[in-house]
Amino acid sequence: MSTQAAHLGELRETSAHSAMAVAQRLITNVGKVLEGKREMVELAVAALLARGHLLIEDVPGVGKTTLARALAASIGLEFRRIQFTSDLMPADVLGGSVYSQQKGEFSFRKGPIFTNVLLADEINRTTPKTQSALLEAMDERRVSLDGHTHVLDEPFFVLATQNPEEFFGTYPLPESQLDRFLMRLRIGYPPPEVERQVIARRRKADPVAELAPVVDRRELLAAQGAVDRIQVSEEVVDYLHSLILATRATPLLSIGASTRAAIALERAVRACALTASRSYATPDDVKTVAVAVLAHRVRPSGSRDAGAAHVDGERIVRDLLASMPVPV
Repeated sequence: MSTQAAHLGELRETSAHSAMAVAQRLITNVGKVLEGKREMVELAVAALLARGHLLIEDVPGVGKTTLARALAASIGLEFRRIQFTSDLMPADVLGGSVYSQQKGEFSFRKGPIFTNVLLADEINRTTPKTQSALLEAMDERRVSLDGHTHVLDEPFFVLATQNPEEFFGTYPLPESQLDRFLMRLRIGYPPPEVERQVIARRRKADPVAELAPVVDRRELLAAQGAVDRIQVSEEVVDYLHSLILATRATPLLSIGASTRAAIALERAVRACALTASRSYATPDDVKTVAVAVLAHRVRPSGSRDAGAAHVDGERIVRDLLASMPVPV
């Protein structure tokens, strides 16, 4: 090996270790306020490092907003929160042109989407028109208004929460909107012993307010770049591709996973390996992220409503995984 090649190898190794350290700092910091849910925290961090967006769905009061705020607080970047309501308009998210009497002209006023970390709280309480205003920004990292394109700063991470569709006053997210989220998570209730401790301890101020940033912009961008360099063997690619094909072949699903879903799964697998402090992906990484990445992108046959369909989708993806041979 040449001296230059050896030096590049050392730089990559150093970069990988630094990225792994970033991931662990984020996981540890967020875990301080979301106890008993380490798996959910790891998946949320993986979504961030994969340059994806995250949708957290569950009943009120189980920690959706806490997880979102804790992750944002752990990153030393600009953070904004939008409380989605039925009367929220697209301009309230994107911004718009404002006329200046002094200058005698219109100027663009940036909306809250122009930030690094956007918490879209209860996103399914607003109308489809406002929901769709996020589409281009989430997918292309830019906003087009009045014939002008405004590029969003990197990193740009949308962390949305929503209540189950059967709750009063909700508007189900369309498939095109759901597909923009790399992962969809359900937190669930904490273990009883952890919940008991939380009840006993939380008599003080908001615990998220006590979190300090543990990662800055440079470190986060470097860690996101390191995800590209995670090694994914041909065997792992074949394994995850077999899962994609299985979702299209099973009669239990009327719509299987798309090519975009396959690309998203491969990206999430890389990020999962990084959060596990490895420079290479394994079949276990596929198992860890598959449900979160694919369940909201498939449609069960004869599904009754969106909420039930997602639960069925999770079960079907798990069953498909369980039936597939694992490469050794």
